[in-house]
Amino acid sequence: MDGAPVLELRGLSKRFAGVQALRGVSLTLRAGEVHALMGQNGAGKSTLIKVLTGVHTADAGEMHLGGQAIRPASPREAQAIGLSTVYQEVNLCPNLSVAENIFAGQFPRHGLAGAWRIDWKRVHREAEALLRRLNLQIDVGRLLGSYPVAVQQMVAIARALRGESKVLILDEPTSSLDADEVARLFALLRQLRSEGLAILFVTHFLDEVYDISDRITVLRNGEGVGEYLTGELDAPALISAMIGREFKVSAPAALAVAGQHEGAPVLRARGLARRGAIQPVDIELNRGEVLGLAGLLGSGRTELARLLFGLDRADQGETLIRGERCTLATPTQAVRRGLAMCPEDRKVEGIVGELSIRENVVLALQARLGIWRCLSRARQQALADRFIAQLGIKATDAEVPIGQLSGGNQQKALLARWLATEPEVLILDEPTRGIDVAAKQDIMDQIRHLAREGLSVLFISSELDEIARLSDRIAVMRERRKAGELPGGSSEAAILDMIAGA
Repeated sequence: MDGAPVLELRGLSKRFAGVQALRGVSLTLRAGEVHALMGQNGAGKSTLIKVLTGVHTADAGEMHLGGQAIRPASPREAQAIGLSTVYQEVNLCPNLSVAENIFAGQFPRHGLAGAWRIDWKRVHREAEALLRRLNLQIDVGRLLGSYPVAVQQMVAIARALRGESKVLILDEPTSSLDADEVARLFALLRQLRSEGLAILFVTHFLDEVYDISDRITVLRNGEGVGEYLTGELDAPALISAMIGREFKVSAPAALAVAGQHEGAPVLRARGLARRGAIQPVDIELNRGEVLGLAGLLGSGRTELARLLFGLDRADQGETLIRGERCTLATPTQAVRRGLAMCPEDRKVEGIVGELSIRENVVLALQARLGIWRCLSRARQQALADRFIAQLGIKATDAEVPIGQLSGGNQQKALLARWLATEPEVLILDEPTRGIDVAAKQDIMDQIRHLAREGLSVLFISSELDEIARLSDRIAVMRERRKAGELPGGSSEAAILDMIAGA
């Protein structure tokens, strides 16, 4: 790219207690480009963004914006000088209107010296104008929470672009969007790029990198590996740069052979349904089998998982565990029956961020044992240490607060929590969402290993290549009902055909 440098970072370093998060990192962002920032979980991407936007102060190094040295002391100050950030989780207020969210903290006023009342007509007028720039026409007086996540993401971008933005930083903006919503977002980014905006784009999805970015900077273990033109770095080379070794994906699951999963199903659902959530579904899960559950967002995948685990109550149908009919009214009952579930939203429904890795790992096992059979501190420590080693959780020790870990390591710790209960059935809802390629591969390899040892796994993912590669059988959901099944080793095209109703 031949655009003029807008943002230059040179030799940035940042150390936390016992951890060197950044070490001499440099990056150049030019006008009119989308620059991808890549790296494994824990590579330093989030720390770099937080230093850049004033959340943290760098220990060493320089930052220049438009040729001028900068050192923002807070996100507000960073916003004021033209650095705008939109995070993975939309940090807006769903109980306020769209217009209120866009102008929160900086409402235009009228009256004596502008100090009397908020100028609501101007707020709505300017909010509508900002959204029109993003090709979005909605009622700005409606509550933000009444709109889907994709619209909320656009509102967050509109808020970020309200001032004189020179740089737009997008941290995992597509993690909760479907394919059509991603395409709409990328059309917007191309428009903003053509207007000369410099965009720093953080993602874990390789196809997105090659679809939208012009250049790539790779971080590994807090250090800069290199800067590359996107067209000159293929996907295997990019992954190898991220992980520091040659990258090879695991082979697809072999086609299931007759007799491979003999015996009665470990888990069976017959006509399981919930009004407004899912139509009657029949499903079976055999011992040592990975059953992939595919479908579009809203197709009923998560709803089925919640019914199986007792998070929601079914209106009709029955569940059988090892051939015995049972009613699972709570997750506690499901756990005592040998079920375990890693939920889709690990931050809201999974981890307890303030607790240590050790405390998070033993939560489910302690719940299974009850309040009168407390795990000793030595047993807790042994369990945590065992799974930290077994799953490759990157942490200095088991007492580190889990909220300080990268997304991939948080996901591994959640997996450890449920493995500690020694379940027979493990339900995984989007276990690889928002984590890097190498961490995804670690988790998928671990799932295959667990299945070989006899664990039955229900694997839910929006990534069809993961479903196709990992599953012994594939159940496809469409419009809140089961559309059909495919054998392991089926192609992504075959899965898409069934999703589409072909």
